[in-house]
Amino acid sequence: MQSEKKRNRRRSKRRAIFCPYHGCYMDSVSQKFPLYADKVEHLREQGINRINAVLLMSSQTVVPLDGQWMEAFWCAECQCVHWFHVSKLGGTYHVKLASRELWQRATGVINPEGNTSVGEFTRRHSRMARYNQVNQFNFCG
Repeated sequence: MQSEKKRNRRRSKRRAIFCPYHGCYMDSVSQKFPLYADKVEHLREQGINRINAVLLMSSQTVVPLDGQWMEAFWCAECQCVHWFHVSKLGGTYHVKLASRELWQRATGVINPEGNTSVGEFTRRHSRMARYNQVNQFNFCG
């Protein structure tokens, strides 16, 4: 019984990720989507000097960024889901709203605007919840 209590105390705690706007704890509602760098500028933003960044990009087309990912969180204060760029430095998480440019550098995410090859008509009608929307079509007959 005593060893069981010790084991429970050693269990990892929830990630301390708080809303940057409200300061409340946020619950994750998606998986982590890792980020990568595909340009020298992206590596320079990470603090890598220019020479090393150029050498790294010449040997690899894509470089995974350790400790950085995109994730969706539920904020209880504003009752909304927001996508954030999360970076972990040591034991501290830094959270900021995900930029549009960052979506293109994430592995496995779906474009937030939807599939660009799908037309507006198809996108609008695929989101309709009712089946009696046939009335919007004009049939000749």
